[in-house]
Amino acid sequence: MKMEETVGVMEVDILEFQVPVENNKTLFVWDIQPSHTEAQIYEDLYAVFSSFGPLYLLKVCPNAPLNPPGFYALIKFYSAAQASKAQRQTDGRLLFQSSPLKVRLSSKQTPHFLCDSSRPLSHARCLELANHCLGFNGWTSDIITLKELTNEEEEEEEEEGGGGQWRRLKFGCLLQLSFPHHAQTTRAAAVVEDRFTCTGEDRFTCTGPDVLLQKRCKLQKVVREKALVQAFATVLLILLGGGKVMVELKQTSDQFLPEQTEGVLQVNELTWSQLAPDEEEDDDDEWDLTVS
Repeated sequence: MKMEETVGVMEVDILEFQVPVENNKTLFVWDIQPSHTEAQIYEDLYAVFSSFGPLYLLKVCPNAPLNPPGFYALIKFYSAAQASKAQRQTDGRLLFQSSPLKVRLSSKQTPHFLCDSSRPLSHARCLELANHCLGFNGWTSDIITLKELTNEEEEEEEEEGGGGQWRRLKFGCLLQLSFPHHAQTTRAAAVVEDRFTCTGEDRFTCTGPDVLLQKRCKLQKVVREKALVQAFATVLLILLGGGKVMVELKQTSDQFLPEQTEGVLQVNELTWSQLAPDEEEDDDDEWDLTVS
């Protein structure tokens, strides 16, 4: 999907709630002087580049040992248009130091398996992007259904060989995401489960009421967040310039409307092992400092 187009003199950019992997959203910055600490350089770069639009990633690293002392940085935008504008207006400028910075758009070859892949943003990133573009009152989420789906017959079983006992907890959530100023509403659902083993003297402690309550509370929080991520994955933010934003919904084959979900829980199922920490972060893979 082409993320940027021009309508007359108005530049239109479309943001999706997905991890940005395109080269035209990635900037490399170098010739950063070692006159400040790495933390101060991060703050200075963030102040400059976040003024052009929300950032997905900003990472500062020291130069390699054989190079002169100093730093370089990788910056990823959600918007190609904002990344391009930032590059044009910062390249060769002094900004926060006494010598000019070099700022270039990445031209490294994106691996083929990433070209057509789309990875949803984490829950925290979804909130960050939505609040930045729409404001804290620009969207609401409501839980339609949150229920435990644990099968009582399988909830507690002995492992083969008598090595222990395993328990499984499963929760499902159906959630509605609304954008009141844009008259748009979508729904999404998710299911998560946690399976854990109790052995020997630990059988009582890992199946006690306090432990199970903690696990249930944690799973309820995770399934709510996953359902919200699924809902945001259907949303398009259309930036029209001048701070104006439109909200549209993707039309997908598995999308379901509010009137179609009464009494139905349609889900994407995840096991606990798939609930990894937020993705941020491994996305910069190897740093091929190829620029255009």
